[in-house]
Amino acid sequence: MGKPTGFLEYEREVGKNREPKERIKDYNEFHLRLPSEKQCIQGARCMDCGVPFCQSGDTFSGMVSGCPLHNLIPEWNDLVYRNKFDLAYYRLIKTNPFPEFTGRVCPAPCEAGCTAGLNGPAVSIKENERAIIDIAFENGIVEANPPVKRTGKTVAVIGSGPAGLAAAYELNACGHKVTVFERSDRPGGLLMYGIPNMKLDKQVILRRIQIMAESGIKFVTNANIGENYDANEILDNFDAVVLATGASKPRDLAVEGRENTKGIHFAVDFLKANTKSLLDSNHEDGNYISAKDKDVIIIGGGDTGTDCVATALRHGCKSVVQFEIMAEPPKERTENNPWPEWPKILKVDYGQEEFIDIYGRDPREYLTTVTKVNSDKDGNLESVETVNVEWKKDENGRFGSIPVKGSEKTWKSDMLLLAMGFVGSEEYLKDAFSVESDVRSNIKAEYGKFSTNMHKIFATGDARRGQSLVVTAINEGLAAAKAVNSFLRK
Repeated sequence: MGKPTGFLEYEREVGKNREPKERIKDYNEFHLRLPSEKQCIQGARCMDCGVPFCQSGDTFSGMVSGCPLHNLIPEWNDLVYRNKFDLAYYRLIKTNPFPEFTGRVCPAPCEAGCTAGLNGPAVSIKENERAIIDIAFENGIVEANPPVKRTGKTVAVIGSGPAGLAAAYELNACGHKVTVFERSDRPGGLLMYGIPNMKLDKQVILRRIQIMAESGIKFVTNANIGENYDANEILDNFDAVVLATGASKPRDLAVEGRENTKGIHFAVDFLKANTKSLLDSNHEDGNYISAKDKDVIIIGGGDTGTDCVATALRHGCKSVVQFEIMAEPPKERTENNPWPEWPKILKVDYGQEEFIDIYGRDPREYLTTVTKVNSDKDGNLESVETVNVEWKKDENGRFGSIPVKGSEKTWKSDMLLLAMGFVGSEEYLKDAFSVESDVRSNIKAEYGKFSTNMHKIFATGDARRGQSLVVTAINEGLAAAKAVNSFLRK
């Protein structure tokens, strides 16, 4: 597993990010790879640790640590160290069909569980993974792989995000004829329109879609089941249906002035329109929600909020403030957050990094919540009112946010972006297939079985479990495919 003394001899090194002032001028990927010879040295840092938590995918204190896909990480780290990237690729794809996605956008729970991270920097697992797949594509190793024999069974996969693509990939490999239906004009779902191009270049997605199509999977775009496609026709024409539509219903802001105020947008709409216009016309068509010369406020401190910061900067906004209701995390692990738990520490992501480089401060305002939005006589957003909060336990021992008296503040704003997560899958799709919802508004389906209340209809990914990681969605898609395969072969 790498070089036995490598973690003692070599420091962790990752690829550089392009300079913020330069990269905000375009939408190209901002993160660069290390040269192959340096990447090999990083593979050497993998320890012969005995119990590789990196590939466990276990949950500690409600958070995943280790890879949910159970990637054979020590094995391909060793092959990277030995400069055998071709063999590393074949070990990698045994568990992960789309390492070019996870190697770019996964938050790397594998590194949270890395044993080297107990007393020092973790092995750069995510970067090793990306290098393996990128080099494999560059050398022409990644090819279409249609099944040798078909079963005669047909499957419809509704949704082409990471869960849907993973289910389609696995079911096609089992020999079933798979058709993927996507309501947008391009396949990829969350990967295509939920993640900005500078973090995940869309050609990377389309390249994979092309290989899947050459392997025998059919993609149908602009197919919104329950709207312009009849669910009953789908059920009549396919032996099984997999619902992998994601948790696409965004959480709204329930405060005074929200209704009928212009200039308030869901982050997902802001990001999707930006990427679509970029791909369609390099923004020349103007069909996107522009933040140019606007005072932008973003509610939500997660990855989507970060993507909004970075996109608004590229538009040429006047200012950006990002509200986070939680307290600022510590810079290092605390005693109640030990390894191998996910490290709850301060993260400065690419959007904040860009803002800090330009303005010299972090755009995030912690322990802040919006109480009211104000508009002018024409209904245009004019300002946002906030109050600071503190987190305290109630009489039942549950933590809750309490407003701090005297902390009220008014912020000038003519664009408000809501990046507060999602609250389940779309109702119209569930109604179209008559599937039941669980208490969290997701499609009701037990993990492992993935079957809904309706015969031959299955659910997987965020549509079943709620908003999660790309790597978790891929794992769900693969697992659901096994359940569907078992159903079809019976």
